[in-house]
Amino acid sequence: MNHTKTVTLILLTLLTATSGMATAQNRTEKRPRKLSTKKQLVIERQRADSLAALVEEYRRRESDWQKAWHDAQEQDERHHHVEQFAVDYTPARADSLAEQLRLQQVDDALQNFFNDYVCEPADMSTDTQLDSLYAARLKTLVSPIHLPYNQIVRTYIKRYTDGSGLMSRVLSLSQYYFPMIDEELLKAGLPVELHAMAIIESALSATAYSRAGAAGLWQFMPTTAKAYGLEVNSMVDERYDPLKSTRAACRYMKDLYEMYNDWSLAIAAYNCGPGNVNKAMARAGGNPQSFWDVYEFLPRETRGYVPSFIAASYAYAYHQAHNITYAEPPMPIAVDTIQVSRLLHLGQVSSTIDVSTDALKMLNPQYKLDVIPATTKSYTLVLPANRVTEFISNQDSIYAKDSVYLKEYLDPAVVEKKKTEQTVIYYRVKSGDTLGAIARRNHVTTSQLMRWNGLKNPDRLSIGQRLRIEKH
Repeated sequence: MNHTKTVTLILLTLLTATSGMATAQNRTEKRPRKLSTKKQLVIERQRADSLAALVEEYRRRESDWQKAWHDAQEQDERHHHVEQFAVDYTPARADSLAEQLRLQQVDDALQNFFNDYVCEPADMSTDTQLDSLYAARLKTLVSPIHLPYNQIVRTYIKRYTDGSGLMSRVLSLSQYYFPMIDEELLKAGLPVELHAMAIIESALSATAYSRAGAAGLWQFMPTTAKAYGLEVNSMVDERYDPLKSTRAACRYMKDLYEMYNDWSLAIAAYNCGPGNVNKAMARAGGNPQSFWDVYEFLPRETRGYVPSFIAASYAYAYHQAHNITYAEPPMPIAVDTIQVSRLLHLGQVSSTIDVSTDALKMLNPQYKLDVIPATTKSYTLVLPANRVTEFISNQDSIYAKDSVYLKEYLDPAVVEKKKTEQTVIYYRVKSGDTLGAIARRNHVTTSQLMRWNGLKNPDRLSIGQRLRIEKH
């Protein structure tokens, strides 16, 4: 309501009423007296003073109304904040936020690694002596994958051998992962040199997660992962399973090689997808035969992907020449796998046999809630090789702890609630947000956001509005 208009209307009403009263009074007076000019001025002044007093009174009241309205708004806002705190920061929400922080930290680390070691460099320097040395060393790496040398490759070699500690950490982890990866590559009939792709994808971090939604050693997106037989749901994400994700990566690489019959193009397609490689080949014209024929037509990050692969292969092979040392990996190298055919919490294992929960999580990162959901099918459990016999001998004691560790999971209703807590997040709309942008950032569709939040118009968002987002 416009308060100025309100006051104006009140004044007009009063003036009209006053004028009407004066007219009526004049009509009733049989003998109107003619007042002196001085008396008339006094009367008019009194009337003006009376009206001014009324105006002042209404202005005061208006001020009181405005203050009361603002106080009510502030009270409502305080209540809103309290309600928001109560809703957003329940124990379950706090756990979710902690997990999001962990994922963000992992994502930031992976993004920094990608920017530093994979993306195309802004500038390149030359050094004839080093060029000769690097080129000669690459020639000695006999491989079905062509490993050419040029100034771009040289820049990446310097990145991987610069003493930052990256290759030292990679070498430590390679003691655990490369024997398994190499075995799967050989089984699939693929060059073992492809294990360097795991270096440039995740720096050999099985729990790596990118802001684009890719996860695991081989950075599978959910759609591609499911297409190659990996289970991705609220309880299990096999993109984090080193063995199963490696097998899926092998199948994917075989398919890509069959498309291009060239390893450099297949490796590029692994990074940006066959569609982008096909478009680059079309733009290049002629009959491009390798990555270098289409280099300038590829996305920027992919232009650095194959050179990064060559550099990672070089650094792994010649780390000693660059005084790169490494320590023992953070997990036991000698491991064995057993089949689990019933519901099992990792805490049941760690509390019974001599192996820590952290070690179990590191060896079995695919179980998102530390629970092996073996209700309708069996799942694998990786253990240190020297603890397998102890596990088998103590199975009765381990499974007897169901009531302690799995109480909430034995009730189907509670299981579903737990899944919801883990897969549903809430987002507060900020200035400049659009529903489409929010959907893209969270890898969902606009229609899904509208359905989950009962929205009828995608263009009607309010700053501070709370949106439900379901993650699968």
